Parts: sequence; C-alpha cells; structure tokens
Amino acid sequence: MTTINEKPMIFLDRNENQYGPSPACFKVLRNSNDNILNIYSRDFTRGIKSLLSERLAHDFGTEETRILLGYGSEDILKQAVQCYINKNDKIMIPSFSWWYYKKIADEAEGINIQYPIVEGEGTFYYDIEGMIKVYNEQKPKLVLISSPNNPTGNRLETEQLNFVLEKMKDAVVVLDEAYLLFDETFKTDPVGLVNRYPKLIIIRTFSKYYALAGIRTGFAFLGDNHERISLLSARYLGFNRLSEKIAIAALDSSDYYNSIGKKMAADMEMLFNELNQLPGFHPYRSFANFILVKIPPEIKDSLKRYLTERNMIIKFMNEDGLDKHIRITLGTHSQNCTLLKLIRSFMSKEDKHELVRGV
Repeated sequence: MTTINEKPMIFLDRNENQYGPSPACFKVLRNSNDNILNIYSRDFTRGIKSLLSERLAHDFGTEETRILLGYGSEDILKQAVQCYINKNDKIMIPSFSWWYYKKIADEAEGINIQYPIVEGEGTFYYDIEGMIKVYNEQKPKLVLISSPNNPTGNRLETEQLNFVLEKMKDAVVVLDEAYLLFDETFKTDPVGLVNRYPKLIIIRTFSKYYALAGIRTGFAFLGDNHERISLLSARYLGFNRLSEKIAIAALDSSDYYNSIGKKMAADMEMLFNELNQLPGFHPYRSFANFILVKIPPEIKDSLKRYLTERNMIIKFMNEDGLDKHIRITLGTHSQNCTLLKLIRSFMSKEDKHELVRGV
C-alpha cells in the first residue's frame, strides 16, 4: 500500500468504489480450483459466448448475441471507435468529458467535435438544443454520450435521452452508463432502447458500482446494426473465467450493493451541504459517485499540497473551463469525514494566506 509518513494514503481521485466488492466475490476467489485457470472455456459448445453474457442476457431479457463483453468499459469504447471511425471521420463528444474520449478519437485519426455541457447554478446540464444544432451542422459518424457524465456528474433524463436518440438515429451513438447505478431511483431501459435504435450501443461496467475495477470487466447492449463490432470482438477461446464468476457473484449480491448505495447517497448529501458552507466553495449536484466542486483559484496549489502531506489524494482539475475545480470521489463514511475535517482545518487556519503563498 502506498504510504506517506507511515500512514496509508486515501485515494479519492479515480472514482473507485472504496467499499469494495461483496463478500460473495471473495468467496469465488477462495473456492477457485485449478480448472478455472488452466482450462479454456467451453461455453461455445452450448452456442453462447460466455457464462456472463448468458447471465446478463437472462437478467435483461434479451438475446445473448446482443451482449458484448469487454476488458472494462474503456475497452468497449475503444472497440466502438476503432470499428466505426476512419481517418477524418467526425466524432461528437461532450465539451466537459473523460479525457479518454478525445484520446481514442485521436488514435483513430478522427476529428473531435464538441457539443455543449453548460454550467448551471447548482448543476451542470446538457444543452439539448446545442447538441442537436452541432449534430445537424457537423453530421458526425459517431456520437459519444455519457450519462451520468464524468467529471460534471449530470445526466440526461428519460425524455431528454429519448429525444436526443431520435434526433441522432442516423449516427452510431455510444451511450456510456458507467455511473448509472449509483442513483437507485433512476433506471433506463437498455434493451428497449437498442431495440428501438439499431445503431445504438449502451455500455456499462462492473468497475464502479460493483467495486470491481481490478477485474476489468465491462459489457454493452448492441442494436441490430452492430454485427460488425460483434464479429470483431469475438473471443473464440472465451473470456476470463475467473472474472466472469466474480462478476456473476456481484450480480447475485443486490442486498450488499443496495446497502452501500444508501450509505453513499447519504454521504453525497453530506459532502454537498458541508462544502457548500465553506467560503468560495461551490459544489454541483451529481448523480454519480463523485462530486465536482469549484474552489477559490488562489488556494488550489496550497490545498493540494496540504491534503497530500496528510495522505489524502483528490482530483485537482486542469481541463479548459474546469481549472478552478476539484473532483472528489466518494469514499467510505470514515474517509469522507476525514476529508471534510482536513478541508475545514485548511480553511480555518489563521495562516492560510501564508499557505497560499507557499510560505
């Protein structure tokens, strides 16, 4: 474990789920035998790709062929871009988004076209009219939409999503739902959507809500027009058998994840309210497991140094338009309280102006 001053570091900078996976996932590890490691999957003999794709198809009520597995959601994102984008093809991405979107478009030599996410009083939001205007003017080959969006935390509501997908039905649309499950009151219908829009791909992951970032497992729902990516992504020797069983154990552990989801929702409210009381701090409502906060720019460097010296790591943003912001990943309740205590301590110090100057 990484340490400074003999104390463990707390990493609240990469949107990992600090509560960890369910006990059932560790039970799979303890009970695994040699065969799961040295023998290829033979699921193909039953006419399926894998146990996990079969389980997901059953749970969502769709054909197993409509489920695509990948090495985390980033793998499926890259597959989609490299499958459909050629040199100088246009790809639409949010103006504030995960840096990876731009990188994979660049790797395919595509042309990045940004559409607007706008800062509101208490939250960021998608500018729906602006999105459609850019789409109609630029006629992109592929559109990336993140809902909830990283790093701003906003999402498309059901009516907005349906409207956007209808307007963009002639393009390949990749809907990234990596953070969707953190709001248990909000659901989408991935199977219904891909049935309605044959060019749509909806991506989810086991990394965030299920706290399984280390096993690198993601999945997607495919519309009818995606035979090409399905063929290109085929793994004829199967997938990681151990990771599949761990993911299935997570799917079987709804009580555990519902419990920690409630804890995280309560802590999200606590962080929002407490940070909102600090002078110059402006948190934004988020539907994910992180919160974006605008801070006084003059304290950015000194706050980062102060927290790091006390073994606390959060994300200090450097992107255009977000260079006065921090992004805090929700940790455990104890970790979140520690972070708040540190920030309050920093802000209340009589010599904080000296800290700002680096004295």
